[in-house]
Amino acid sequence: EGAPDPTAIDLGMLFDTSGSMVEVLRLSQNAASQFLESIPRARELTTVFFDSDIRLSRFNSESQQGLFDRLQKAQSGGDTLLYDSIAVYLSRISDDAGRKIVVLFTDGEDSKSLVTISELKNLVRSSTVTIYPIVFGGKYSSTNAGLAARALMRELAELTGGEVFSPRNFRDLSGIYDGLLDELAAQYVIGYIPKEDPVEGEHRLRVEVDRPGAKSRHRRGYRVPAPT
Repeated sequence: EGAPDPTAIDLGMLFDTSGSMVEVLRLSQNAASQFLESIPRARELTTVFFDSDIRLSRFNSESQQGLFDRLQKAQSGGDTLLYDSIAVYLSRISDDAGRKIVVLFTDGEDSKSLVTISELKNLVRSSTVTIYPIVFGGKYSSTNAGLAARALMRELAELTGGEVFSPRNFRDLSGIYDGLLDELAAQYVIGYIPKEDPVEGEHRLRVEVDRPGAKSRHRRGYRVPAPT
């Protein structure tokens, strides 16, 4: 085998099946199925179905077909361990070279997670994932808590160089996938080695392009955890 492919995609699909998603679960299921049909085969696909429990499964490119049935049979109910499910996923991804892409299907609500928002942000900053929340509307989304949750989803996307999408109906889905697939196809993988060992804490990054009309979107920075 040769060196690991830095452009290969390791895909995480995090799928909210909590009680607050009951109104939009069918839209969410169709969104996830359309995404699976559209995206090029991932090197590895990890799914996390979450409500009051977190159910993680791993698929290779040959075994992904069985996931369609699981998506369509998903039922909604229970609390929402959203932050915990992201933390569980981050703890399970490999260190192999390649792009770590998370597509998160949710309305943004969290209830009963043990991981706090602050801890979640630190975990995300310390990871190499790019997060694309697909945030669905419903009764929860119009509340003050729902607006705050949507803002957090935007922040997670911005921290990692991703983007938030908000489908309102089935007609919005194809445009979302076209945009997301175009973005994955247009990504560059850039790395660098600091002159000195970075100290623990936050390190900002800025990437500029000199092509007229072009704008870069990238991770805001990275976090070096304290020595264990």
